[in-house]
Amino acid sequence: MPSIDVSRSRFRLTDEHLIVLSELAADRPVDEEFAAARKEAEDSGLVTADGRLVQALLPLVQTFLAPGVVISLEAGSRQGTLHHGMLIGDEHVVVHEAWPGEAEQEYSLVEPKTLVWKLASMVNLRQGPATRETALTAVETTVSGVESALAALKAVAGPGRTVEDERNAVRQALAAAGTLGEPALSLLAELVTELRCSWRMTAAWQAERDHQDGVEGRGFAVWDCGPLGYWLRELPQEPLPAEEITPASPFRLVRTDAKSVWSLIADLLPDAEEVRAARAAAGR
Repeated sequence: MPSIDVSRSRFRLTDEHLIVLSELAADRPVDEEFAAARKEAEDSGLVTADGRLVQALLPLVQTFLAPGVVISLEAGSRQGTLHHGMLIGDEHVVVHEAWPGEAEQEYSLVEPKTLVWKLASMVNLRQGPATRETALTAVETTVSGVESALAALKAVAGPGRTVEDERNAVRQALAAAGTLGEPALSLLAELVTELRCSWRMTAAWQAERDHQDGVEGRGFAVWDCGPLGYWLRELPQEPLPAEEITPASPFRLVRTDAKSVWSLIADLLPDAEEVRAARAAAGR
């Protein structure tokens, strides 16, 4: 069921609820397939029987319908993949955050001046204690090599399995791929085993190029390897359409730190001139 926390301007909604709210806000009929979601919105007090949205919802829905900048965050861990994001509008900023195993996401309004702080929080960026030194500061293999290592980790993980069991399974998968020698093989096996979360963050906004409307974007991806620190995934480079990535595509990780990741998040956001251009394009 959808719900609202008026005190903090936050809401719990599924994609179906958001579609219903957007259609009603745009004064369009709601398809029959979303009848159950509409009834849930009405029963929760978010929508009146005659299809009017409660006042607290308007900033969220208006921003959702016409965002100037869309930031997408895909985070993968042993619990699966979660999709979060941020929508930046003319007046409001809306954040949505998923929860493992739940269909509903939490939508909330955030202060525009705190965007970088919020995005850093969404990836659990931490300065933390000193991380372990590694023999190498970069490691490169192929996409298929990393995928086989992650598949081996998933296959062996579970009750009764030790970290050593996991590391041995990952090492065997990487050795079988035949793209790495020592010390890179041992390093990547350790990185995969210690991997807490991998995430990719992208920003997109409307832009004009050669007098034609289009989309501009920036992005980057990071591995959070716990005691081994943060590793920037330089290859495949973001943003890159998934169809352009093949099993043979190079995969490269370079050691970084929380301060550098913070700068990457800040640089991800378009500057004032880019935002003005996006708003002008959206207003045409």
